[in-house]
Amino acid sequence: MTVEDVLWSFRTLGEQGHPRYRGAWAKVATATATGPRSVRFTFNTADRELPLILGLRPILKKAQWEGRDFAQSGLEAPIGTGPYVIADYEPGRYLTLRRDPDYWGRDLPFNRGQNNLDEIRYEYFGDGDVLFEAFRGGVTDVYREANAAKWDSAYDFPAVASGDIVKAEIPHQRPSGIHGLVMNTRRPVFADWRVRDALIHAFNFEFINATLTGGTQPRIRSYFSNSALGMRDGPAEGRVRALLAPYADSLLPGAMEGYALPVSDGRPSNRKNLRKAFAQLEAAGWTVASDGVLRNAQGAPFTFDILLRQGETERQKIVDIFVEGLKRLGIAPRITLVDSAQYTQRTDAYDFDMTFYIRALSLSPGNEQRLYWGAEGVTEPGTRNWMGMASPAADAMIDAILTAETHDDFIAATRALDRVLTTGRYVIPIWYSPVSRLAYRKRLHYPETLPIYGDWTGFLPDIWWAEPE
Repeated sequence: MTVEDVLWSFRTLGEQGHPRYRGAWAKVATATATGPRSVRFTFNTADRELPLILGLRPILKKAQWEGRDFAQSGLEAPIGTGPYVIADYEPGRYLTLRRDPDYWGRDLPFNRGQNNLDEIRYEYFGDGDVLFEAFRGGVTDVYREANAAKWDSAYDFPAVASGDIVKAEIPHQRPSGIHGLVMNTRRPVFADWRVRDALIHAFNFEFINATLTGGTQPRIRSYFSNSALGMRDGPAEGRVRALLAPYADSLLPGAMEGYALPVSDGRPSNRKNLRKAFAQLEAAGWTVASDGVLRNAQGAPFTFDILLRQGETERQKIVDIFVEGLKRLGIAPRITLVDSAQYTQRTDAYDFDMTFYIRALSLSPGNEQRLYWGAEGVTEPGTRNWMGMASPAADAMIDAILTAETHDDFIAATRALDRVLTTGRYVIPIWYSPVSRLAYRKRLHYPETLPIYGDWTGFLPDIWWAEPE
């Protein structure tokens, strides 16, 4: 790895790479070599997180890409600088990583106890049920169980009974993040917040949770719920209110005065919330015609498409129950199933009406928030702004997060952003889990002292090790 590799990688990723790289690169005024093993970056924007973010950038080998189109996709293994190298792969089937004995950072103190496995193999499965059966049959060594009901009922096979497979619950203290059905506001049908609010009311979370998980999963209340960064109940107060006040006229109901998700009585009928949904739809110009179909003043039916990835059986079950409830409103959505490649292409281009959206959030939000919710993502492909939100208030709260000089200011800015996002009613949130449920072969181990983030980035397989077979 040379200084030239570093400068070339930053410049190329910043100009031709994913939007997450371009956003940070735009804040770099100059990047210059100051010696054979040192580089200096000068910033053009105040950003207290940026020096750390730049330290996370991958470094590629310039010589490997000379004379080639960097933006062109391909299957040649890149030369990198990490602890593992790509040993073997078959597209759509598996990827094998092998530990590099010459890894430059092997003996650095912060790497002590990490990168213990000689070989890591990732197997690809297009169906969740098939993946579980592969784990049961010994094809894979680790399985993350997302369904609490299955965790209690589906692990009665011999390998668990004999102790060859260990079940572990890994707690964490990170935010819930957001997981649910996102509504693409680039589509006219979802441009009106009252329509989005109606669909949130029509989603019978309590019944769905009881039916699919036994009612064990807590609901996501906001994007940063389950943490000190989450919005507080009731009206915005203090520093949070002061941050939001300049944008009060553009904020949706609930941002300043307080907001909570609707709660049903758990019955399939969901009558009270459906009445509220009807009222919101009528206010937005939609009424049920004589044929029982919800229509606007021009007679056009209210319809939209729900995009799902093939093999996502649990998500299909959630959507099936949701669609049954929508029929009572005169709405009959279409469900489209596509393979993983098509799904990625369509979501990168925002070519969908509604789909499942999951965005994990950390206890240290920063520049990535612009990629998730920034107004640039309305038109720029490949961001995580799937909902298509363009909110000056959200952009301002992100700026406040990045320039906060005290911990209290940082928390206030994040709580204010959480209010803008949650009351925007862009996502119909479902549940999160306060623990990760891992089933794994008994020869695998992890440290007794767990990180605050639990089973997250940097945990599996990074700090695991294996006994000889």
